Amino acid sequence: MPIEQRGVDTVPEEERTSGPRDVVSILLGSNLCLGVIVFGWLPVSFGLGFWQSVTAVVAGTLLGTALTAPLALVSLRTATNLSTSSGAQFGVRGRLVGSVVGLLLSLGYTALTLWIGGDVLVGALHRLTGLPAGGFSYGLAYALLAAATVAGAVYGYRVLLRLSRLLAVGMTVLLALGVAAYAPDFSTAALPGAGGYALGSFWPTWLLALVAAGLSGPIAFITLLGDYTRYVSPRRHSPRAVLRATCVGLTAGLLVPQLFGTFTAYAAGAALDYAEPLVAAAPGWYLVPLLLAASAGSVGNAGLMLYSMGLDLDAIVPRASRARATCVVAVVATGCVFAGHFAWEAQDAMTSFVLLLTAVGTPWAVITLIGFVRCGGVYDAEALQVFNRRSRGGRYWYRKGWNLWATGAWALGAGVGVLAVSLPSYEGPLLGLTGGVDCSFLLSGVVGGAAYALHPDPGPAPSRSRRAAPEPAHRRSVPRPQSPDGLEAHRTGESSPIGPDR
Repeated sequence: MPIEQRGVDTVPEEERTSGPRDVVSILLGSNLCLGVIVFGWLPVSFGLGFWQSVTAVVAGTLLGTALTAPLALVSLRTATNLSTSSGAQFGVRGRLVGSVVGLLLSLGYTALTLWIGGDVLVGALHRLTGLPAGGFSYGLAYALLAAATVAGAVYGYRVLLRLSRLLAVGMTVLLALGVAAYAPDFSTAALPGAGGYALGSFWPTWLLALVAAGLSGPIAFITLLGDYTRYVSPRRHSPRAVLRATCVGLTAGLLVPQLFGTFTAYAAGAALDYAEPLVAAAPGWYLVPLLLAASAGSVGNAGLMLYSMGLDLDAIVPRASRARATCVVAVVATGCVFAGHFAWEAQDAMTSFVLLLTAVGTPWAVITLIGFVRCGGVYDAEALQVFNRRSRGGRYWYRKGWNLWATGAWALGAGVGVLAVSLPSYEGPLLGLTGGVDCSFLLSGVVGGAAYALHPDPGPAPSRSRRAAPEPAHRRSVPRPQSPDGLEAHRTGESSPIGPDR
C-alpha cells in the first residue's frame, strides 16, 4: 500500500470512502491498549474504592463524550482536520491554537502509551525469559515500539484503519482472557497501599478522578476526530449516523479498557504503580497474551496519535510533508518516554498532564462547536486552506489571519482553567472559590465559550486571496477541489461552500 501523501489539505469527494462503521472501528480498536487501560488505575491510586472508581470513570467518560463527539461533524463538512477547520472561528492563522493544542495532546498520549507498553513488555519478558529488567532493556523496548509506531503512522490513515479493525477483535479477545486470568485474585476490599483519599475527602477526590481518568479520555480526541471523519462523505452518510458512530466508538473504546484497568488494579493490588504489579499478578499462561497486548495494542494507539501529531505539525509548518513531520514528532515523543521512565513519578506526571491539557483544550473545543452552530455547518473549504498555501485573504482572514476575539476568548478560558487547577505540585489561586475542588475544565469551558458567544458573529471577510509564495512540490501533486466553473477557487477568493446542501 502506498504512503499517504495527503496532509491537511481538503480531501476530494472521490477519496471520502469511509463510513460510520470505520469511525467505530478506529475509535474502538485503537483504544483497546495499555495506554488507555492505565487510566482506570488512576482513581485507585487516588484512594477511591472499586465502585467509587467505576462511577468516576463512567460519569467522566459519558460527560466528555457528550462534549467531544459533535466535533466529528465539523470535519464531515470541511473535509480537513479539526485544527484547520477551526480557522473558520479563529482565523486561518489563529487556527494554530488548535494545532498546538492537538500537538501537545497527541504528544503526551503517545509518550504515555509507549511508556506503559514498554514497561509491561519488559516485565513480561523478564518473567518468561529472564531478560534483565534494567535501563538498557527498557530503552530497547521503547525504541522498538516507537519504530513500529512510526511505520504505521507514516503509511497513513488506510493502514491505521486496517490495523484498528484487527485490534478491535484481537484486543477484545485478549482483554476477555485477562478478566479470566485476574478474576481469582479480584476483591473490592480497600487497597492498603493507596493511603486514603488523595485530596483528603471523598468528593474532591472523586471529582479529581472524574476529570483525570474519565473526562480526559474523550477530551484527548478534541482535535483527533476530524482526522477520521474527513474521509467520510456527507453525501452518502448522514450527520446523525456519524455522530452516533462517534458516540459509540468513544464510549465503548474508552470504557472497556479503563474499567479493565480498574478491575486489574484491584486484582493485582496495584495501589502506587500499575505495570509491575500487573505483570507480577498475571498467571503464567497469560504472559504471552499480555506481551501481545503490550506490543500490538500500543502500536495501534500510538500510531493514530502520532499520525495526528504529524498532521498538526504539517499544519503549523506547511513546508514540511506529513511523513517528514511524523518522523520529527516521533523523535520528540520517544524522548518524552525516556524522561517519563527515568525522571518522573508516573502518577504525578499523568495527573498533571491530563488536568492541564483538559483545562487548556476545553475552551478551544467549546468555541469551535459554537462556531459550527453559528454557521449551520456550512464552511468555505478553499478559504480554510489559505495559510497552508501561504496565501492571504479569504472569508476567514479576519485581521491578518487572526480572529482576535475568538483567540482572546480561548486565552481567557485557558487562563482561568490553569488558575483553577489542582495538581500534585501546584494549586491554582481560584481553588478557594470552588472549595478546593478542581473544576478547571468546567470553568475554562464556560468562561471561554461565554466570552466568544457574547461577541456577535462578524460574518465573512470579503477580501480576495492572493498567492504569497510558490506552493511546495509535495502539495502541487495533490489535486485541489474545483469550483463549479472548473477554475481553482483560491485564485478568485471565492468557492462553493461545503455544507448540508452539498
